[in-house]
Amino acid sequence: MSKIRVLIADEYKLNRDTWAYMLNNDERFTVVAECGNADDAVRLAGGQNPDIVLMDINTPVFAGLEATQKIRRQHPSSQVISVSSFSQPLYVKKMLQMGARGYITKNSSKEEMIFAMLEVSQGKKYICNEIKTIISEQTLGDEDEKQPDVNAITNRELEIITQIKDGSSSKEIAAKLFISLRTVEVHRHNILKKLKLKNTASLINFINSSAVFA
Repeated sequence: MSKIRVLIADEYKLNRDTWAYMLNNDERFTVVAECGNADDAVRLAGGQNPDIVLMDINTPVFAGLEATQKIRRQHPSSQVISVSSFSQPLYVKKMLQMGARGYITKNSSKEEMIFAMLEVSQGKKYICNEIKTIISEQTLGDEDEKQPDVNAITNRELEIITQIKDGSSSKEIAAKLFISLRTVEVHRHNILKKLKLKNTASLINFINSSAVFA
């Protein structure tokens, strides 16, 4: 039986070294390459043709999303598993929409990571237990209460929500994302409308209290 070829894409070398050591000492896997940014992940996926790409999406938030989409479009034989510190179901949904076949968090155990890789290598999808628990808790909530339309939030709006959660002002967000202040304000207005909120204070409270953006 041939080994499952793995590409590791994570910002931190310690994570890459740890995962590579773990996988290379398992006879079912071989790490063919590793990198620290999304652009290199796309390039190496083409050159190394891995069966699985372990993709970190943390820095910047949307680089991993875009890289996943490019890998799946350009190298469809390579399956992507997101390994993230984000546990928000909305991030999971966005990652799956970009073509990822699996999503695990950095709270997942070594055993769960390996299980996810084996499942994905067999053509299945895998969502880690932490995410499943969060989704179940949301589902068991008050179904009669009018829910905000979180599924309508776009990638750019989600990026701005993340910046707001970190305490950035509209001016700071505009500078970080290389967009105009007016564009940021339009996005903020649309976010409030979709989430059925009245003002920035209610948005911050929603972000801090909602399991979707936990």
